[in-house]
Amino acid sequence: MPDINRIGVIGAGQMGNGIAHVCAVAGYDVLLNDVSQDTLDNAMSTIRRNLDRQVARGHISAADRDHALKRIKPEASLAGFGDVDLAIEAATEKEPIKRAIFESLCPLLSQDAVLATNTSSISITRLGSSTDRPERFIGLHFMNPVPVMQLVEVIRGLATDQATYETATGFVERIGKTATNAEDFPAFIVNRVLMPMINEGVYTLYEGVGTVESIDTAMKLGANHPMGPLELADFIGLDTCLSIMQVLYDGLADSKYRPCPLLVKYVEAGWLGRKTKRGFYDYRGDAPVPTR
Repeated sequence: MPDINRIGVIGAGQMGNGIAHVCAVAGYDVLLNDVSQDTLDNAMSTIRRNLDRQVARGHISAADRDHALKRIKPEASLAGFGDVDLAIEAATEKEPIKRAIFESLCPLLSQDAVLATNTSSISITRLGSSTDRPERFIGLHFMNPVPVMQLVEVIRGLATDQATYETATGFVERIGKTATNAEDFPAFIVNRVLMPMINEGVYTLYEGVGTVESIDTAMKLGANHPMGPLELADFIGLDTCLSIMQVLYDGLADSKYRPCPLLVKYVEAGWLGRKTKRGFYDYRGDAPVPTR
């Protein structure tokens, strides 16, 4: 198995900065890339804030925090990726964007570098076939928020070799997460189960069965879920939820995966949840207020 010492993360948003965080805490040197300098600056602020929270809760020491921060190098260029042993793409859940990243990235990587994607739904086989190394291409689907959630889905494409799979599972173990193997079907395991539930929650709202508040309260108190489906959709991002439902609908050709028209309408309005301050709840005041 290839030795993994230096990690490159492409995309410094919510998922990418979380991946960089856990890699640095585990002792890896991390190159964190994004096309936006503002996103990189915000990512480093978020990482510092989350590390401070871990120190306050006694999960890591202040020295651990300081060492982790020193291990992360934010870069707006991919030029430094020639030195990474594992590159993890964590860009937005849009296949053309991911393919464009791989096209720019692959010529820069060393011959032995492993390439992974954090996609939550898109075919690993298809993405891997767009690279120069399908045998060293794998899915590493981290859960959100990455520093808190224990699971990483490890997904092999048709061409992924055994050494790459073993390297990926060894990496997951070293960063203190639990790996579960998922086969390369649309949305894998977690989102294959979770997203239709969220979509059905939106249908329940759309059809007037309940209000935003009553639906979320019912699932929290009636099913013991920590968050209701609409609150969770806002946390994930309604655009991401819609993208995953579209992958399920297109990939499995089953009407039960049809995205709810109300979910489509919210995305069209730009009400994407917490990240835009409005979704099924309005977050612009002191406390979230249902928008329907």
